[in-house]
Amino acid sequence: MAAACSSTSPATSPSGATRPTPTTAPDSNTGGIASLQGAYVAVVKKVLPSVVQIETSSGLGSGIVYDSKGDIVTNNHVVSGATSFTVTTSSAKKYQGTLVGTFPADDLAVIHVSDASLTPASFADSSKLEVGDIVMAIGNPLGLQSSVTAGIVSATGRTVSEDNGVVLPDTIQTSAEINPGNSGGALVDLNGSVVGIPTLAAVDQQLGGSAPGIGFAIPSNIVTSIAAQLIGSGHVAHSGRAYLGVRIVVAAFGGNGALISSVDSGSPAAAAGLQAGDTITAINGKTVATPDDLSQALAQLAPGDKAQVALLGQDGSQRTVTVTLGELPG
Repeated sequence: MAAACSSTSPATSPSGATRPTPTTAPDSNTGGIASLQGAYVAVVKKVLPSVVQIETSSGLGSGIVYDSKGDIVTNNHVVSGATSFTVTTSSAKKYQGTLVGTFPADDLAVIHVSDASLTPASFADSSKLEVGDIVMAIGNPLGLQSSVTAGIVSATGRTVSEDNGVVLPDTIQTSAEINPGNSGGALVDLNGSVVGIPTLAAVDQQLGGSAPGIGFAIPSNIVTSIAAQLIGSGHVAHSGRAYLGVRIVVAAFGGNGALISSVDSGSPAAAAGLQAGDTITAINGKTVATPDDLSQALAQLAPGDKAQVALLGQDGSQRTVTVTLGELPG
């Protein structure tokens, strides 16, 4: 660590002794602050042309230009239920978009605009993120186009639930503020590369509303994998998500498990003997009290994993079966 005073020169005191006299040294913090500020400015200039606003009949969101062909990746909840999309660039140019495909399980979608000159973003390897990395969220919160917030990576590998029951595994937690309209935008590092798509903010269960400084983003590695498949074929063949193959009664009696309403034919659940009317009470020894608990448990497992599924039958009998999980189909 550098000292505050970087050099001294001899001087004579009234008694004839010499003493060090400090010379004026530049503030060692000034250069660092200027460098960081310059990095922020450079990131914004680089990324803004690649972040667009997406408007549907139900609201506004954000998107990231994925390639030079006019493909734009965003959140599924930004485009869900819409048939037409107005895409506005940071330079205020407007285009009409069409839907390429969606993958609701990861809350991702791709739309396309034709005859547009768009600037593709660069995507980083999100597996290399570390807690403490500086990140910036760029999007269109509350309709304020091209807004920027900054923070750090607070955690990685979080499993979080959206209001619609979608469970997202392996998300990035960030202190960069995420507000309505940020969804589908860009979470970027100081190189100006996308490390994630901001998707939701944590909710304060006691006070209500968003919890300040706790937002979540889908990692870029998941984004690029799903987007490439949607662009290539319109659907997802390799989701990387665990698949059990049951339909759950959403309004099942609370706190008593996940009641199965039906079992998909040919699914891992069917092969293991799960039946409609069974209630899943635990996965790998972890209690399943609600349908959301089941989704959370599956989100933390991978295709090919063996899961111990505890069941309560309609007749009150209890049993535990081993299920080799499949891959969630697109």
